Amino acid sequence: MAWILVALGVALFFVLAIRQAALWQWALAALAIGVLAMLRPETGLAFSSNIAGWVFALLPAVALGLLALPPIRRFVLTGPAYGMVKKILPKISRTEQEALDAGTVGWDAEIFSGQPDWDKLFDIRKPVLTEEEQAFLDGPCEEVCTMIDDWDTRHNRMDMPPEVWQFLKDKGFLGMLIGKEHGGLGFSAQAQSQVVSKIASRSIAAGITVMVPNSLGPGELLEKYGTPEQQEKYLGRLARGQEVPCFALTGPHAGSDAAGMRDVGVVCYGTYEGKEVLGVRLSWDKRYITLAPVATLLGLAFNLHDPDNHLGKGEDVGITLALVPADYPGVEIGRRHLPARAAFMNGPTSGKDVFVPMDFLIGGPEYAGQGWRMLMECLSTGRAISLPAIGTVSIKGALRTTSAYARIRRQFGISIGMMEGVAEGMARLVKSAYQFEASRAMTAAMVDDGQKPAVISAALKYRTTDEMRHRVDDAMDIHGGRAVQDGPSNYLFSGYQTIPVAITVEGANILTRTLITFAQGALRAHPYLLAEVRAAQDSDRQRGLKAFDRAFAGHVGFMLRNKTATFFHNVTGGRFASSPVRHELKRWYRQVHRYAQSFALAADWTVIFLGGDLKRKQMLSGRMADAFSELYLLSTALKRFEDDGRMPEDIAIVDAIARDRIAGIEEALGGVIDNFPNPLFRFALSVLIFPFGRRARPSRDRENFRLARSVLGQSALRDRLTRGVYVSFDPDDRTGLLEDALAKVEAAAEIEKKFFRALKKGEIDRRLDRDAIADAVEKGILTPEEAEIMRIADEATDRVIRVDDFDFDALARPQAGHQTEITTAAQ
Repeated sequence: MAWILVALGVALFFVLAIRQAALWQWALAALAIGVLAMLRPETGLAFSSNIAGWVFALLPAVALGLLALPPIRRFVLTGPAYGMVKKILPKISRTEQEALDAGTVGWDAEIFSGQPDWDKLFDIRKPVLTEEEQAFLDGPCEEVCTMIDDWDTRHNRMDMPPEVWQFLKDKGFLGMLIGKEHGGLGFSAQAQSQVVSKIASRSIAAGITVMVPNSLGPGELLEKYGTPEQQEKYLGRLARGQEVPCFALTGPHAGSDAAGMRDVGVVCYGTYEGKEVLGVRLSWDKRYITLAPVATLLGLAFNLHDPDNHLGKGEDVGITLALVPADYPGVEIGRRHLPARAAFMNGPTSGKDVFVPMDFLIGGPEYAGQGWRMLMECLSTGRAISLPAIGTVSIKGALRTTSAYARIRRQFGISIGMMEGVAEGMARLVKSAYQFEASRAMTAAMVDDGQKPAVISAALKYRTTDEMRHRVDDAMDIHGGRAVQDGPSNYLFSGYQTIPVAITVEGANILTRTLITFAQGALRAHPYLLAEVRAAQDSDRQRGLKAFDRAFAGHVGFMLRNKTATFFHNVTGGRFASSPVRHELKRWYRQVHRYAQSFALAADWTVIFLGGDLKRKQMLSGRMADAFSELYLLSTALKRFEDDGRMPEDIAIVDAIARDRIAGIEEALGGVIDNFPNPLFRFALSVLIFPFGRRARPSRDRENFRLARSVLGQSALRDRLTRGVYVSFDPDDRTGLLEDALAKVEAAAEIEKKFFRALKKGEIDRRLDRDAIADAVEKGILTPEEAEIMRIADEATDRVIRVDDFDFDALARPQAGHQTEITTAAQ
């Protein structure tokens, strides 16, 4: 009987914990166990008359039943806990609160919950464009790509030519996000992302130029918060390119800590257009502002003070946004930075005691002090579109060019792509191209669904740009000397050169990973934590206690479920985890569920144990961010497989990606456990998450070699993996040269085999003083017709592998007397 009761108790515990049962259900279960414990089978199933035994058996049920009553629970348990939490919880600053309030949660909340609802993943729309958007992508976007000469832009001019600037303005590229009612294109986030991607595949400078006005800038701020008068005055002009906007946020003392800016505005009376009006006296010093050197309209963030309380919001109003014409008296603007020697416009702006009227404030006085919330809401969507687009297309572009080069270029008598050392990097390019296009497309689709994915966009920004760094490195390594010799025909170096910019902007990757992704995600996406924090900081104690009690009770059930479900799924290898599909990839859905549960447990314990130290323990929070982002990336790869129609040839790619992602999750969670500050928690986490040790392994060499070979040549798969990249077949174009040569080399493939067999046998010899192809014809190895095809392929190959060289003085810079004045920190 005792063993039966133990087994029943364990089974009930597992069921109730995994179902996250209410306390009254636990009380009923305890009552049933207690009653059964008092049965005496040897007396014909009669109950024991031992009063002490009955008290002991029923005590857990009584205690749980009483705790199920909110007034008693608040008095005995949550009331004391509430008081303790109020004392130890650090006060959330206004800017932190506004950052938490900005944006929405979606699939990130499913990951943090540990029980992903697959319907919510599949409900995210497919990445499709309207007919109008597709026509724009195929028309004006394609046309401007043909106009761009990247070498001329970044080497000769350090700017785009006037005709490209004018085309971008005339065709509405700078106003894609502005609604049609204001004269803009009114494009979806998906369309904006794809337009930026395609242009960036031709020129990073051009891509950034189009990206910035359609990301965090005056256009979006005016659309969402501008007064009717401001919208009427500026939106049409911005949409038509008659105004070029920039937005000045970052300063010398406020980079990632933008809330610590020293730029200031003081509410006072002053003279504007000959009249004394209420306004703001501004002083600012900003740097790294993209488009500032050519901007006609300056967006500005500053801390607003109102010592005389003219606005009725107190003395310290808070971060406020203004819109100031670039030619307004006192505005210093027009100088340039040189970011990684890239050609896009970037520079400083400053002003001292510049008086502007109140109607220069974006949204007017009503929105004074709300600037940080406005910025965070815009950034949560803009960051989901901009840099993921550029990072992803850089990976896809690297794959497109490298796959062609690896097939065309021969060493040791074979295409270099057939060498395992080269194939290793090629396989990484294949997997990353599929993976990050999946994450780019799904995240943009979230924005089009009305979400503001602040946590996801932060994770995607740092993961995409970091992946871009490594995959472009792979492409450079495979190309060797062809990649490092810069010049008009080099199609890799420009992107390679600009990578540090992408890593740094819109939140430097170090802090985006270690401070934003997990620290904000843990509060925003956790099912109970934010409610507990808000309750603890409620000025009304009774109201706060009731809210805290509800959240705390749910949190206790959440913790029990996390421990139980985590152990269960890890012991069983995820075999009983959920999957929405029945095809070959169902095991990976189950692994997402399994490791999301493990992540939820680790996240909960990390936040509870570290508390206010979470911001300081950035190595731990960075690893948790990695685990979260791995789960998100794998989810997007699985979603893409469904959206693309379950292409059979993609199964091998998704399998390899999944193996890599799961290995990455185990590495990240393992690092958290190995470095967890509390040894007891460390041991418990290790047992619950890795009961049999860390067993995941990344994709195998054989899989990766097959992936590399699958793109060595023209194919539908190669085209799909690099969709969105500008493709030219013009042999006089720097990338068209590759496509042209690839077609010619493939046409000569069978002929090449005969030719190279003859070379190996010593029947012919390749020397500069002989024509080996003519020798092959003479010896009957090739026919004249085959020789012509071979010669065409040979000539195309020579053009591909050649590098640029210059006249001795061609690269010299202007001498003294022609130099531009440079302002340095020392000066």
